[in-house]
Amino acid sequence: MESMVEVRSERVQQSIQGVVIQRTRLKLLFIPVFTSILVWACLVQLWHMRLLSGFTRVTKASVRVDETVHSTTPRNYTSNGFLQVSCNGGLNQMRAAICDMVTVARLLNLTLVVPELDKSSFWADPSNFEDIFDVRHFIDSLRDEVNIIKRLPKKVARSYGYHPVVMPPVSWSSEKYYLQQILPLFSKHQVVNFNRTDTRLANNGIPLELQRLRCQVNFHALKFTQKIEALGQKLVHMLQQRGPFVALHLRYEMDMLAFSGCTEGCTEEEAEELKQLRYAFPWWKEKEIVSDEKRSQGLCPLTPEETTLILQALGIEKNMQIYIASGDIYGSEQRLATLRTAFPKIVKKEMLLDPEELQQFQNHSSQMAALDFVVSTASNIFIPTYDGNMAKLVEGHRIMVIRKPSYWIAKLW
Repeated sequence: MESMVEVRSERVQQSIQGVVIQRTRLKLLFIPVFTSILVWACLVQLWHMRLLSGFTRVTKASVRVDETVHSTTPRNYTSNGFLQVSCNGGLNQMRAAICDMVTVARLLNLTLVVPELDKSSFWADPSNFEDIFDVRHFIDSLRDEVNIIKRLPKKVARSYGYHPVVMPPVSWSSEKYYLQQILPLFSKHQVVNFNRTDTRLANNGIPLELQRLRCQVNFHALKFTQKIEALGQKLVHMLQQRGPFVALHLRYEMDMLAFSGCTEGCTEEEAEELKQLRYAFPWWKEKEIVSDEKRSQGLCPLTPEETTLILQALGIEKNMQIYIASGDIYGSEQRLATLRTAFPKIVKKEMLLDPEELQQFQNHSSQMAALDFVVSTASNIFIPTYDGNMAKLVEGHRIMVIRKPSYWIAKLW
C-alpha cells in the first residue's frame, strides 16, 4: 500500500516539475517575442510621429507662402545691384520666365526692375508689362521677398554711365551657377541685363523656398489687368449661359508649325512658306527639320482632323460648345471644316464679342492670349493639342487655384 502511495507521489511531483519546466520554457519563449513586438511598436510610433511632424511642417510652409502674399512688411536686405530682364517668347513663356527671374533676384538679393516684354519676335506685340499684368499688385504682393521697381533710378544711370552687362544666363542653371557666376558681376557693374529668360532656372534640385516663391509669383503675383479680367470673365459668363463648354487650345498656328517644322496636313507650298518663315528669324537655330521625325518623337501638335478624332474618342458630345483658345489657325476656316462638321458649336472670342470690345486688343497677341487664359482656366474641360507653355500653365492654375480637372490629349497619338 505504501509503495503505491509513493509511486503516485513521485508521479505527481514529476507532473508538477513538468508543468514548471513548460511554464519556464514558455516564459523564455515569450520574452523575445514580447520584446520584438515592443521594439516594432516603438519603431512604428516613432515613424508615425515623424510623419505627422512632416505633415505639420508642410502645412506651416504652405501657410507661410499665403502669408507672404498679403504681407505688408518689406524684407530688410542690402541690395547687391539691379537686375533688368528682357523676356522672350509668347505670353506664357514670358510668364514662366518672370517667375524664374523673381526667384533669381531673391536668391542674389537684387533689386528687380519690372520685366520688359518681348516686342521683336514673330508676334511683334508692343505691349508693356503694365498692359497685361497689374504692376502695382505685382510689386506689393512680393515686397516681403524682393524689392521691385518700375524703372532704373536716374542717379544709377548717371553714376555708372548706364553700361550694364547684357547677357543670356545659361539654360536650366542651378542656384550655384547664379551664386558663383552671376553674383560677382554685380560688384563690378551694379546693373546686369538678362536678354534671354526662357528656361534659365532649373525646374528640379533647387531649394524648397525658391520653389515656393516661384509658385507665389505664378499663382498670386502675376494678376491680369482689370480690363483683361473683366472682358475674360464676360466671355466666361456668355459661354456658361449656354451650358458647359470645352476650351480647346488648338495649337495649329503659323508660328508653332514654322518653328517646330511640323507640316502634317500642309501642301508643298504651305510647307515652303513655313520654312521661309523659320529662316527669316536668325535667332531660331534649327532651320532644316524633317516633319515626320518630329512627329515620331511626339513633338508636333495635333492637326484639326486628328483633334476631331480624339474629341470623339473621349466621348465629347456633338452639341458641346467648343471654344477655340488659340490665335489664327493656319489654313483658316478650311482647316476647321472637319472639326466644325463633327462639333457645330465651335466658337471664338471674335464670334462672341462685339468688334468694338476687341478693338483695344487688336495686334496685341499677348493680350489676346491672356483672354484665352482666363477662359481656359474657367472651362468645364480644358484640352490642349500640344504640351507647350500654355498647356502647362493652365493645367497648373486649374489644379492650384480653380481646382478643376483637365483632359490631356497632347501625347496620346
